[in-house]
Amino acid sequence: MLTEPYPGLEDLLKMMGAAGRRLSEIEACEGAAGNISVCVRWPVDCRASFPRVEEIDLPQPVPELAGAVFLVSGSGRRLRELLDEPVAGIGCILVNEGGRTGKLFTSPRRRFERITSEFNSHLAVHYDQIVLSGTNFHALVHAQPPQLTYLSHVPRYQDERFLNKHLLRWQPETIINLPEGIGVVPFRIPGSPELMQGTVESLRKHRIVIWAKHGVMARSDVSVKRAGDRIEYAEAAAKYECLNLCTGEIGEGLTAEEIRAIGKTFQLQQDIF
Repeated sequence: MLTEPYPGLEDLLKMMGAAGRRLSEIEACEGAAGNISVCVRWPVDCRASFPRVEEIDLPQPVPELAGAVFLVSGSGRRLRELLDEPVAGIGCILVNEGGRTGKLFTSPRRRFERITSEFNSHLAVHYDQIVLSGTNFHALVHAQPPQLTYLSHVPRYQDERFLNKHLLRWQPETIINLPEGIGVVPFRIPGSPELMQGTVESLRKHRIVIWAKHGVMARSDVSVKRAGDRIEYAEAAAKYECLNLCTGEIGEGLTAEEIRAIGKTFQLQQDIF
């Protein structure tokens, strides 16, 4: 939940661009991989930057979000380029009364045919989180960090408890920033209703979820960068885990007792260790 003064459109676009650039720097969005969306529930004037408008059907009805504004990256756009020219790679959606349709505002410099093909998952998670929490801001980032994605191809790391016990042991910062751990959704076809439903359910309990054999999605009700940070923390943990696998698993990591001590010191609610 954000308080006034609320960030304006230009600030929101810059935050999306900065998050996209950082994800590219950590090699988490090769080519046009990855997508970002933001939902805000305060008035945002889209027309100055996005003067073209068309009516679109939303992937699902979201009646409680009538009047809300979504900023969504376009399909096939490179996240690393959003910071340079955000209006070319981002669309602005204003949800109509009733929540079944919306107005899609775009720029004459638009370089995408449609918004991300995974907007169904984005919209469903935004809707679920906002209805549950009442927040006026929610950000989602999907990326494909290589070490996390690789580990999700290894059967034992597809077990959520095994994955968390092994990844959250490498740095105190990991358990501090991801106290609920990392969720795991079994492989589902990208853009499918099954992936959407699994993501909604997992992100009710976690701030980041792995899409097995595909990538990750992270959320934040504070900022787009915070969602990106969660991907970076999880990817750093996966790097340590991969390094440990390559050296014959000689590293111990933090013990369960040490992690519980960290949790007590920082007043974390965690039940992994």
